[in-house]
Amino acid sequence: MTTLFISDLHLEETRPDITGAFLDFLGSRVPGAERLYILGDFFEAWIGDDERTPLQEQIAKALRKVSDAGTDIYLMHGNRDFLIGEDFCKRAGATLLDDPTVVDLYGTPALLMHGDSLCTADEEYQKFRTNMRNPQTVKMLLARPLKDRQLMARQLREISMAKNQGKAETIMDVTPAEVVRELENHGLQLMIHGHTHRPAIHELEANGKPAHRIVLGDWDENAWWLEAQPGKEIQLLKEPL
Repeated sequence: MTTLFISDLHLEETRPDITGAFLDFLGSRVPGAERLYILGDFFEAWIGDDERTPLQEQIAKALRKVSDAGTDIYLMHGNRDFLIGEDFCKRAGATLLDDPTVVDLYGTPALLMHGDSLCTADEEYQKFRTNMRNPQTVKMLLARPLKDRQLMARQLREISMAKNQGKAETIMDVTPAEVVRELENHGLQLMIHGHTHRPAIHELEANGKPAHRIVLGDWDENAWWLEAQPGKEIQLLKEPL
């Protein structure tokens, strides 16, 4: 039995190398796996399930093939693709997860998150996140014409890139105290997340005991994934794109 975790692929038409690497991953690493978790920012942008670009359709079909072969697929929203809905998940054979979600990882409970909510030092972003995730805001966004949403996505991306260039690295990383707070609120010792593009396995203390925070890597120069098997140490792995 094997459970795999990935995040932050940022799939888009301008990066066919990442798309190709992901399709290879599905063909070489995923067959036989019990579960595949995708913890957000799977796509660089998502403006609604009604867009259905050739890339989106290609990925949905590839995931459905994996699902039909017996691997359970779970998808969590990221900060760039939080408008992914049930229609896409149905076509892809995936189940949409709440952020955060607790799962049983072969006897060890793990807290799964995308990770952006942990970056509490970035107060401006947290206010934006709260507003954009409001159900009324989501409903309003999806009601706008497709062309309007496409333009809005490009504008928001440009604004985000400009603002991030001027932010300190510490602001864009997780707040350590928030990590501990989340673990202690759930009574857990293991957290797995993405978002920060800083892959690592961190040791810390929570609930008065040793704990671990595993950060998944983004797919840019390397493909990153986490592999868990019963009775074995969790491995954070990578290979060049």
